[in-house]
Amino acid sequence: MSKRDLLFVIGSVFFLLTGCAENRRYETVEQICVAGVDKAEAVQTAEDVLGQMHFTIEKADAQRGLIRTRLLPGAQFFEFWRSDNVGAFNCAEANLHSIRRFVQLHISQENGKLCIDCNVKAQRLNLPEHEVSSSARAYTLFSRSTLSLQKLELYPEQKKGMAWIDLDNDTRLATEILERIRKQLESKSNK
Repeated sequence: MSKRDLLFVIGSVFFLLTGCAENRRYETVEQICVAGVDKAEAVQTAEDVLGQMHFTIEKADAQRGLIRTRLLPGAQFFEFWRSDNVGAFNCAEANLHSIRRFVQLHISQENGKLCIDCNVKAQRLNLPEHEVSSSARAYTLFSRSTLSLQKLELYPEQKKGMAWIDLDNDTRLATEILERIRKQLESKSNK
């Protein structure tokens, strides 16, 4: 089988699998409330869940019930062990753009129950284009690459214009995090 045929087969399988994927409606959850759990246990469980999802905790305050993570770059298609892209759109966006996210959890007591709110902020890197004077120099659109060597070395005016743009909150990832926390807290309380 030639290289071209192999690429065609791989591409066909990819499109068939994505075309046959189940189109699920995502129900977003903004808050979970669990009875019979103390705040310290909830904070520890939340830290464990975020760690399993490869987030690094920047700040955890059990008394105030606050957990904040460091920025985490979005998973690429080959990072199958990561679970920070929830849904086909988020997966595609993280593979086409430079995306990063951070999570903030707030844990509080309400009506005898422990309630957890999750907010996931997403950002995308905006990299300004460099003006191209001819089609033969299209490889210099974003960097100082040459025809034989492609590398990302930005022009000074691009570095000045480079910025992270805030996107909408990632409610699907927030829902996934809250559901994982709920499952772990419920399994601990059933023991």
